[in-house]
Amino acid sequence: MSADFLIIDDRASGDYTSNLGTRWRVVSDTVMGGVSQGRLVLDTVHGRPCLHLTGDVRLENNGGFIQASLDLGADAAVDAAGYLGVEIDVCGNGETYNLHLRTADLVQVQQSYRACFQAALRWQTQRLAFADFAPHRTDIPLNLRRLKRIGFVAIGRAFTADLCIARVALYG
Repeated sequence: MSADFLIIDDRASGDYTSNLGTRWRVVSDTVMGGVSQGRLVLDTVHGRPCLHLTGDVRLENNGGFIQASLDLGADAAVDAAGYLGVEIDVCGNGETYNLHLRTADLVQVQQSYRACFQAALRWQTQRLAFADFAPHRTDIPLNLRRLKRIGFVAIGRAFTADLCIARVALYG
């Protein structure tokens, strides 16, 4: 097994750059004709520096998501086979969100591996085991040796998203 943790982002950079050197970005369903609107800003919430994803998820025009995503490597995939899952420090508005993983094996934008979590009104550390991620629109098994991207996603129903992300790590 690898080290106990691989810190993906702990907000030490003070900008949109992760500990891995890649940059966070916001994506919404407007890339496919939807009308959801989202923002990703640097913030401090309840005393913690964080990325703050806000916006309105709308279902018109086959839409329904906003996402804060991070490529894990500029050119190559990350080998996460020595880890058990993803540990996140989040707070929000009490809504349920998804964490999406993508590997180098996936070619269609709608393909991912998904797990749900609830963002409480106060900071919480949550662990999402890789074994609990369900494939979405793929029958390819999750290959942890080829992990490419992670995304925090407000998806699937009309609601107001308000999610703060202070830390993301792989845990062993």
